[in-house]
Amino acid sequence: MTAIQVSNLTFAYPGSYDPVFENVHFQIDTDWKLGFTGRNGRGKTTFLNLLQGKYEYSGTISAPIEFNYFPFSLEHPESFTVDAVEEIVPGYEPWKLLRELNLLKVSEDVLYRPYQTLSQGEQTKVQLAALFIRDNNFLLIDEPTNHLDLHARKLVGDYLNKKRGFILVSHDRSFLDRCVDHILSINKTNIEIQRGNFSSWWTNKTRQDSYDLAQNEKLHKDIQRLSDAAKRTSGWSHEIEKSKNGTRNSGSRLDKGYVGHKAAKMMKRAKSIEQRQHTATVEKSKLLKNIEQAENLAISQLAYSKSELFALDDVTIYYGDRPVCENIHLTIEQGDRLAISGPNGSGKSSLLRLLCGEELSYTGTFRREPHLKISYVSQDTSHLRGSLSDYAAEHNVDESLFKAILRKLDFARIQFEKDMGALSGGQKKKVLLARSLCEEAHLHIWDEPLNFVDLISRMQIEELLLQYAPTIVFVEHDSEFRDRVATKVIELS
Repeated sequence: MTAIQVSNLTFAYPGSYDPVFENVHFQIDTDWKLGFTGRNGRGKTTFLNLLQGKYEYSGTISAPIEFNYFPFSLEHPESFTVDAVEEIVPGYEPWKLLRELNLLKVSEDVLYRPYQTLSQGEQTKVQLAALFIRDNNFLLIDEPTNHLDLHARKLVGDYLNKKRGFILVSHDRSFLDRCVDHILSINKTNIEIQRGNFSSWWTNKTRQDSYDLAQNEKLHKDIQRLSDAAKRTSGWSHEIEKSKNGTRNSGSRLDKGYVGHKAAKMMKRAKSIEQRQHTATVEKSKLLKNIEQAENLAISQLAYSKSELFALDDVTIYYGDRPVCENIHLTIEQGDRLAISGPNGSGKSSLLRLLCGEELSYTGTFRREPHLKISYVSQDTSHLRGSLSDYAAEHNVDESLFKAILRKLDFARIQFEKDMGALSGGQKKKVLLARSLCEEAHLHIWDEPLNFVDLISRMQIEELLLQYAPTIVFVEHDSEFRDRVATKVIELS
């Protein structure tokens, strides 16, 4: 067992005054299986790049092992897969690759197809198989689940569970629980490591946050009580000190020494209270630094005059002459939260596009209410460019509300000044979701809305849908989200 040691790591992007990391220290063993979690934009991918030596930084990263990153960027994706693997692992032994592909249920014939013709799920499995046959390496696996359906996520999760030595960035709770034994967490003010899976880490974090909030409330009351006591004691001391001189008409002789001693004693008590107040204030300042703000979201959906919104009877959708999904029987009514499930390539996105009114070739009977207003979130975020203000104006949504939702989804105000093209993948997806939540609609249709979105934001969206129960049709491969949110599920094969 060897260790990767990070000491005094500090890094900021050129031209930025805010460091992404500052004086970070930790140590990890090279046989650990670490789940890497943190909110979007906190620097998870940046940290993986630092481990690979892609950026200059101050401090030290000491590693007796080579880091390899997934996804691997191929120079010749048009070549056969067997040659593409040679790019990833020069001089590899074919039997080792076949062994790993067999574990991932990938047939040998993919090696003799052009790599770029493989499905994204197949490409993910081939790359993981290739990287794991390398010797003396530690894998940095960055969001492998975004192109995996539910079945493939389980398969890859079980595969990773049998491996050792990797950091895995994923926002899928069930997937993390399946295959990690430590959690590496980027918090607001530090990076911490805990033994266990995501569920145990989340339980511990929730318990710690609850304790910190309770302590914060207690210390807030203590500080107020001590402040009031200090003011009273200081006032008494001042009044006693004044009485040393007596009054002009008192006719009495005061023991000034006694009065002075009493005033000094009261002042000492006031100083003691002030010190206790300072100590409580310092203790309070240490709390809440890493508590994540997850404010409640809201959605206001328009009511429609009829209960039934869609009816599909024996519908088959075609791509050219090829059917992409067949014999669909489905009714969607107001109040339904319908999850469309199925393996990659089964036509889930095509069905959503048909529901949205896109002109697709199909057979069977398809009835859609004519005046439906639909808010749609697509998988693709590559079109997002320009300012958030212009985007809000283009889509005719209230800019203040739009940005308020983004703030609740952990957007810093400085992000509002950026071009959307510079946002992280998760932040871009949040832009689409925030716009959708602002739109006036009878129905929301979301196609894989959680890709790249951090875990806490996923939970916020989950709670939103459970609390407001809008009519929604969605595709999502996060099994825990789907199982909690959906009232109906349709399986496409």
